[in-house]
Amino acid sequence: MLAFLLCLGTLIYGLLPGLLAVCLGYLLAAALAGERRRKSLRLRPLMAAAIVVFLPVMGLGLLLANAQGMAFSAVEQYQALLHHLAGTVLEIRLKLPADLASHLPDELIAAQVWLADYLKSQARALAGLGTTGLHGSLLVYVGLVVGALIEGTPKTPTDAPLRFAIRQRGAHFIDAFRQIVVAQFWIAAFNALCTAIFLLVALPFFGVEMPYIGSLIALTFFAGLIPIVGNLLCNGVLALVGLSISPEVGLACLIFLISIHKVEYAINAKVVGVKTKTAAWELLAVMFVGESVFGITGLVAAPLYYAYVKKELQAARLV
Repeated sequence: MLAFLLCLGTLIYGLLPGLLAVCLGYLLAAALAGERRRKSLRLRPLMAAAIVVFLPVMGLGLLLANAQGMAFSAVEQYQALLHHLAGTVLEIRLKLPADLASHLPDELIAAQVWLADYLKSQARALAGLGTTGLHGSLLVYVGLVVGALIEGTPKTPTDAPLRFAIRQRGAHFIDAFRQIVVAQFWIAAFNALCTAIFLLVALPFFGVEMPYIGSLIALTFFAGLIPIVGNLLCNGVLALVGLSISPEVGLACLIFLISIHKVEYAINAKVVGVKTKTAAWELLAVMFVGESVFGITGLVAAPLYYAYVKKELQAARLV
């Protein structure tokens, strides 16, 4: 019941980034002090926790000293990208060949206007991201500290039933996080690398220069952290940006994305599906429910929570 209330409370009160950071901080500290490392490279738990706590502060200091205004520039880039997509959506008929454009239904105009207005509204919403981003960054850092200290604090052996049960729940949740989130990180990195090669090498080889390349690569990585749905988002954005240049470039982007994500689905099935014994339809179902109830936060949390629930049921030998 406590684990259920914790999972529900993080969604209701917007604490999911902090919870994910707790898991990440714990795993980083555990990796530095892990038994699998050589004795010469193994750190004491407290030292490993200190490294996890202070490295982000040092990185932030270097970033502020050498890259002032980078965050604001990134926000402006994504605002410009959204406005660019909105303009492309409104001009779809002009971009397509006349024979193909004539077969598009008139009802599509209303959908184009709605989608363009939505993209413009999201661009305006980015203007107020500063305060929200600062709060989210602070929440993530506090979560890293908590997770690192969980590993760095000496654990007292106990026979107390409640403490033992809480440790079991925590171990199951961390294991689910490792399988879902960490595996998805490598999949997102693979997608971003392939997208970077396509945008920086393949297209320029044919004399095509795509706009907003840096923003598209970053979006591919961060959206790729969300299973399945993130890939669909990247597909749509990259295909629209390609279409803004020409129908041929848009088609090339779409073919590339389909090819890459066929490979990515195989990796996903191998890395995530096999470990968690979760099919793609299960992930889609829980993500649909999570998004319907809690919005984008529920969409992100759904795969992790579902994997955790499965582990609890497997431990109880119910599935």
